Formats: sequence, C-alpha cells, structure tokens
Amino acid sequence: MKTRQKIIIDNLFGTPLVYLINALARFLGFILRIDHNLNREFNTIVISKYVGLGSIIQATPLIQTLRKRFPNAKIIFATRSSNQTLLKHISEIDEVMVIDDNNIFSVISSTAKFIFKLWNVKPELFIDLEYYSNYSSIVTTLSKATNRFGFYKQNKPYRKGVYNCLVGFSVDSPISEIYLQFADLLHIKGQIKNLKLEVQEENYHETILERTQLSVCDSYIVINPNASDLRVERRWPKYSYIDLINSILKNYPKHKVVLVGAKSETNYVAEIENEILDKTNLVNTAGKLSLSELIFLISKAALMISNDTGPMHIAFAVNTKTIALFGPCSPLQYGGFHAGEIFYKKVHCSPCVHKYLRPPCHGDNICMKSISAEEVENAVFRHLS
Repeated sequence: MKTRQKIIIDNLFGTPLVYLINALARFLGFILRIDHNLNREFNTIVISKYVGLGSIIQATPLIQTLRKRFPNAKIIFATRSSNQTLLKHISEIDEVMVIDDNNIFSVISSTAKFIFKLWNVKPELFIDLEYYSNYSSIVTTLSKATNRFGFYKQNKPYRKGVYNCLVGFSVDSPISEIYLQFADLLHIKGQIKNLKLEVQEENYHETILERTQLSVCDSYIVINPNASDLRVERRWPKYSYIDLINSILKNYPKHKVVLVGAKSETNYVAEIENEILDKTNLVNTAGKLSLSELIFLISKAALMISNDTGPMHIAFAVNTKTIALFGPCSPLQYGGFHAGEIFYKKVHCSPCVHKYLRPPCHGDNICMKSISAEEVENAVFRHLS
C-alpha cells in the first residue's frame, strides 16, 4: 500500500477503534490500579516506529541512551518489514518485530501475531515514536505494557488514556532531541546525542565493486535525487540535478558521481542519467544495491548531496559531509547535523509536511525550485576544497 492510502485508512478506521480502546484502558486502569513506578529496572523495553527510515535513524540517540541505562534489558524494536535491514545496523537492538504492510490483510494478520508475541514477552515499557498514527496507539495499548510512553496531541484527547506518560512534539526542535524526552521521563542522565549506524565493511569488497564499477582508490560524490512517496515534493527539480551533475563532472574530473536510488526509483534516476553530457565518471547504482551496501557506499563518499529523505539521514549517521536540500519539511527538525550544509528557502506554505496530507502547492514545490543549482555548486566547491 502507498503511504497516503495507509494514512486515509488509519484515520477512517483507526479513529473510532482507538477511542473504544481508550475507554477500555481507562476502565481497566481504574479497576486494576497498576503500579506505573518508573524508578526501577526494566527487563523488556519495546520501541515502535513504523514509518520513516530517517526517523528511525534519528531515534538512535534514544536507543543508545536506553542501552546505557538498562544494560541487561531486552530491547525490541517494532517496525514494518521494509525497515528490518536498517535495524541490523543498530547493535543496541536485541530483536526486531515486523508488521507486513503490503496490503490490508497482511497488516491485520501480522499485527495479530505481533500482539500475541508482545503478550508473551510482557514488556514493562513501551515507547511509541509515532505522532500521527492511530494504528500505533492501538498496538501500544493492546501490548498490555505496564508503562506506555507516547506524544501528546491536542486534537487527540484519547492519548491521555492510551499512554500513561506523554511528552510534547514540536516541529521546530530536532527530532532526535524530541525522542530523548522519553529518556527524561526515566530521569536518565548522561544522554547520548550522536546518531549512529554501524557500517558492515565486508559488503563493499564482496559486491559493491562489481555493481558500481568503482575501485577502492576512487574518490566519489553520492547524489540522491529521490524522495519517498510520503512527500515526493521533497525532490529538488530534475533539471537542477542535471545542471549540478554536469558542472561537477566538468569541474572535478578527479571525482566520480554516483547516483543512488531504490528499485522503485530506477526510472526516475535513469531520466537524469540520460541528460548528462559526459558519462565517463558517472555511475548509476539505482536499484542495484542493498540497504547495507548503500550505507557503506555513503560512508566512504567524499560528499553526499541529497533531498530530505532516508539516504540523507544515513549520511548524517555515518558522518559523511552532506549538502542537504530542504523544502516541505523543516530543517530545524531533521537538519541538525554539523558535518555539512543545509539549503532551505522558507516560503509561506513551508513546512507543509507537518500540516497537510496533500501539499497546498499541488506538486508545484516552489520551496525546492527556489534553491538554485549555482548556490549548490558553490557549496560543492567549499566542501571539496
């Protein structure tokens, strides 16, 4: 299912169901008088984040902090199946439980199995990192976790029953710091602030050389012109990327340019590749690399240029110099990174991703079009110099 379809279903069917579950949770809480004491050791901690590869990466400071404070606890991460590989690069996680979201029937089936697993492990703490999702609130409540943490949302009063501890959510604060508010609830000191992904070295030597035509001595720039279907308006215009790549290949002959993208983005990346004048130092890897291979590729790059999407967060987490292009989403929330440069032209409707399911511009993303190829070229010069 596409992301917008999931959001519609979540609002249509999830809203009445979560109100019902909220009433049940309040009633049982009153009858059972459960002890929600947080000044204790936890044996099992569950963290859930179903949508957003970048958001999961931004949660790594919280995950590292929890591991430091509760070294003997079993940390379980709940997510959708497409994020499973990413979580193998976060060593603090002991187990991953996945939801199959290919269609509505697989969601129902895998969710039922997931809830039964949660009943078996009996988590003392469940941290829900979703802000907009009714589905996530339902699963969190049905987990029967002793302590349930979530985000407060003014237009969703049921959250005060679903979660026994709530924190605020601001689009003007770094998302990693927003997540660390849950560590504040547990009075954890010495919190870890850095993003982290572990790089698996063997993937490069075994497969990437064959698929990318790169040698171990090559210096290269990774360019990600894509954005997920959550908001395709995050793409910098195709013609801007074409101008930028032509300029880089002409002015920096000692560097190769490596285009990246998922299988679903292969055609879009190919359209950009076809417009490049001199392809001698151009390598198109779209649809050819696994996520682990992509992580390694980005970790060894001289520079990363990307729209605000998953690969950008990977670059942040592996400390690769990054030129990040923002528009529909605020860089105040997702752009807190020191080893790079951010471009953001705030227009009247930006950031729209936090307010609207469909953008006010109807696809005419003037926030991204306002970023010129020339100013990004100048940033490339500054970083490669």
